[in-house]
Amino acid sequence: MRSDLIQKYNIPGPRYTSYPTVPFWDAEDIAMADWIKTLRKAFNESNQEEGISLYIHMPYCESLCTFCACHKHITKRHSVEEPYITTVLKEWQLYCDILDGKPRIKEIHLGGGTPTFFSPQQLTRLIDGIFKRAEKSKNYSFSFEGHPNNTTEEHLQTLYDLGFKRNSFGVQDYDPVVQKAIHRIQPFEVVERVTSASRRIGYDSVSHDLVFGLPFQTENSIRNTIQTTIRIKPDRIAYYSYAHVPWIKGVGQRGFDENDLPKDSQKRFLYELGKQLFFDNGYEEIGMDHFALPSDSLYKAIGTGTLHRNFMGYTAEKTKLMIGLGASSISDSWYSFVQNEKNIDDYTRKVEQGKLPVFRGHLLNDSDLVIRRHILNIMCQLQTSWEDPKLYVDEIPEVVNRLAEIEKDGLIEIDGFSLRVKQEGRMFLRNICMAFDLRLIENKPATRIFSMTI
Repeated sequence: MRSDLIQKYNIPGPRYTSYPTVPFWDAEDIAMADWIKTLRKAFNESNQEEGISLYIHMPYCESLCTFCACHKHITKRHSVEEPYITTVLKEWQLYCDILDGKPRIKEIHLGGGTPTFFSPQQLTRLIDGIFKRAEKSKNYSFSFEGHPNNTTEEHLQTLYDLGFKRNSFGVQDYDPVVQKAIHRIQPFEVVERVTSASRRIGYDSVSHDLVFGLPFQTENSIRNTIQTTIRIKPDRIAYYSYAHVPWIKGVGQRGFDENDLPKDSQKRFLYELGKQLFFDNGYEEIGMDHFALPSDSLYKAIGTGTLHRNFMGYTAEKTKLMIGLGASSISDSWYSFVQNEKNIDDYTRKVEQGKLPVFRGHLLNDSDLVIRRHILNIMCQLQTSWEDPKLYVDEIPEVVNRLAEIEKDGLIEIDGFSLRVKQEGRMFLRNICMAFDLRLIENKPATRIFSMTI
């Protein structure tokens, strides 16, 4: 990859797990009536056919990983488990009271924080409590994130018995120097243990998360990390670019000096090296930052055209409605977004008052819905078209003008009313989507709010 293109396009930009992106939502206090109206609309349109999704945020961790940008609460007091799950179930009760009918749940994802901070008994109470007011959809898919250091075989067996058939483990890097810098000491033997146990129990898909651009990473350390990972051949690999955003996350990402981070072309080289190693070992590239074996459902979703992207990342199928439970969770009715209170005490207080614990949101207008579709098409299918009048907005000619330089650099092809991302352009998906991002264009941030695109 030409280094001049990397320097040219390595600018701050969104990761597009939504459109509009959170900083450009219209309302700090979305009218609750608007959220409930669109919530019911999406539920009635999708519940019987595709079902709905639940994302449940489990915010607790026993120690702070200094690379992490998630909403988390650091504690070793496991007495927090019981009251937190009680509150999440009360929040679910509030939603069930609003919905017109019994929810059919197609997807559940437990994210964090560290879901396996919670005991198997509390996780059982959580999932059983969810299904007191719901049923499983046909071809349901439940997944969870686990920390290899504290995920026990009892965790794995319990969640499997509850219907979870996919899991992901945060590996990040195996180099001791890097692990020390990011405060994530995690031997390969631990990761191998939970991966092998998952397969023995019967999980359909095991995913490992790796991160490039971390402090002190080198060609040799990345090569060793990936070769070590491939020894146990996870079904999926997420190969994320480290998002250095200390101005947002504060102390947690100031555990090392910025001079310790790989820069620009050096960082991109680490990605290209990793990608080639994945290709050499039978993995296929999925959208942005993801790789999967051809036997995995995420890869198969490309052929069926069902690959989707939302706040959970890439999923093999979509649901129109995703309800987020727990502190900081984001819900998506397709027509609107809302985010829960980030502070656990504030979140708990609202639920105890019988209120949905929402503190901000966005009601999508007609233009938002069209642009959202184009960005999803690019992120999932590497192409989009505005030939259909329903996918056209007045600003499309301006979008095409903004894409002219990207096309000139050989990263995309524009043919009449359609766009296709070329192989050379895959690493610049965020930049391509930014040309469509009318909210970003209209509201150029005065300060840096996004991580670098490369």
